[in-house]
Amino acid sequence: MNKRELIEKAAAEAGLTRRQTAAALEAILGTIQTAVAAEEKVAIPGFGSFEIVHKPARTGRNPQTGEPLEIAETWTARFKPSPGFMGLIRQRKKD
Repeated sequence: MNKRELIEKAAAEAGLTRRQTAAALEAILGTIQTAVAAEEKVAIPGFGSFEIVHKPARTGRNPQTGEPLEIAETWTARFKPSPGFMGLIRQRKKD
């Protein structure tokens, strides 16, 4: 499902126009991005949580030559699904 399809489906389910739904989605995603970038954890009960994670510098290996190389530190975003969300995924895989 792409963004356009998500907007259309959510609009139909909520009884809103596609334009209203798109504006709401953009506002929500922008708010999540801004909060996570500011090192705030964003938790949405029943869905999951977003947070920023620091990965320290480490030594890795070049897969072609096997030579050690330094991997720089970095910051990344992490999403952790809620237990309810994971339950839906696990249930679906059994069907």
